[in-house]
This record gives sequence, structure tokens and C-alpha cells, in this order.
Amino acid sequence: MAERIAERRRGGDDPRELVGEMRRSVLLVPIADGGLWSVRAGGVRWICGFTDRAALARFALRHGPGDHPWDFAALLGARIVDEIVPSLGEPAGLAVDIATEDGSMFFPPVVGIVPDEAAVDRVEEHPGGPTNRRTDEPVDRGTERPDGR
Repeated sequence: MAERIAERRRGGDDPRELVGEMRRSVLLVPIADGGLWSVRAGGVRWICGFTDRAALARFALRHGPGDHPWDFAALLGARIVDEIVPSLGEPAGLAVDIATEDGSMFFPPVVGIVPDEAAVDRVEEHPGGPTNRRTDEPVDRGTERPDGR
């Protein structure tokens, strides 16, 4: 996973392949106060996952209480984004390797990463027309030409 993130940050790789790699990867998620460690930023709750013990250790050195060992859960990325994120009841995504300089990657709560019901950019149909799920603002789908384009 770390290599795939590095490739994506260099401008290579298909973003869909990175999402697939995240879903197949086992990530180490710190446990705090009986739950998964997360942080809120930009109106999103970010669950923090790490690709290996070294990445988790870099994070613990910056944010942990001294020499206290960190408990963590080893979870598939797919479980995090498909099960845990929707259960939180608020906009939530996955932040990977956040303490790794030039090696972090964020998977926001959008269609194609999290289930549609948890995606903040999901368009909902209403009698008055489609709206953005998060903002309730009308969505302009553009004008379709008679030939369908």
C-alpha cells in the first residue's frame, strides 16, 4: 500500500487502483478510549490507519504519551470504509500514514470510496429536483442535447 501511495503522489497510477489497494490492505488503526483513533478536520472525521508498524511508530512518537505502548486493531481497508465509516453517522473518511512525510493519503467520504449512503457528494432525487446530500443545494446536471450528449 505504501508503494502504491508513493506512486500516486508522483502523479502515476490510476486512482481507482489505489482505492482497490486500500480496500485489500490490512491497516493498523490505533485504539483510544475503547474506539478507533480518529481526528476531526474540515468537517470530516478521519479514521487514522497505518500501513505498517514503522508508520504507526512515527505517528506515536509525535502524538503518543511518551513510552506508553499503543494498542491497535489490524483491519482491512474495505471493512473501515464499508462498515465503520457508515456506522459513525457523520461525514467520515480514512487517513493513511498521516505521520509519514510525503507518504500520506486521504480517502474522503465520497462516492466510489465509501458506500453511497455515507458519501457526502451523493446526489439525492427529490420532487423539486436533485440535491447534494450534504448541502441540500440543487444539483445542475447540465442541459442534455436531443441526441443524448
